Amino acid sequence: MGNWIASLMEMLVGKQEKRILMLGLDAAGKTTILYHFKLGEVVHTIPTIGFNVEEVQFKNINFTVFDVGGQAKLRPLWKHYYAGVDALIYVVDSSDEERLAMACEELHGIMGDADFPHSASLLVYANKQDMPHALDVKELAEQLHLKKLRGHDWFIQPSCATRGEGVVEGMEWLSTNLSNKKSK
Repeated sequence: MGNWIASLMEMLVGKQEKRILMLGLDAAGKTTILYHFKLGEVVHTIPTIGFNVEEVQFKNINFTVFDVGGQAKLRPLWKHYYAGVDALIYVVDSSDEERLAMACEELHGIMGDADFPHSASLLVYANKQDMPHALDVKELAEQLHLKKLRGHDWFIQPSCATRGEGVVEGMEWLSTNLSNKKSK
């Protein structure tokens, strides 16, 4: 029955194709989140050298997700993925206060880049909420200066990728946000 309803909704609303870029510093949890979307389970990963690209179906949206490695030597390459992006998923290790300023600087560098689409939405996963001393979403939003991001819809979602907590809720927001943009 559920498949029939989904098929009917797809016919009425239409399937949307969206291009998503997933970035963040190394070891933030990007690939773990990506494979939770794709497979619905936690997959233990190794550091991404280069990028992963996966098709992810969520509701009536087909997302092409580019997960690009976050090591310092790879960050200058991020800009080559900006073209045609509908949204950025930025993953932050909420417990890594030492690198929070760097995560903030990289995020604002992306969002302020002339080549980054002005209409792109931003979903921030405040990942590793299960770790001691992890900042909550309010503290993290302040540390990342998210209110300074003008012209972009944004949302911050607490998550623990290794447990799958908060991952779907973030995609719910992103799916709704991108669907609403289509109707505007």
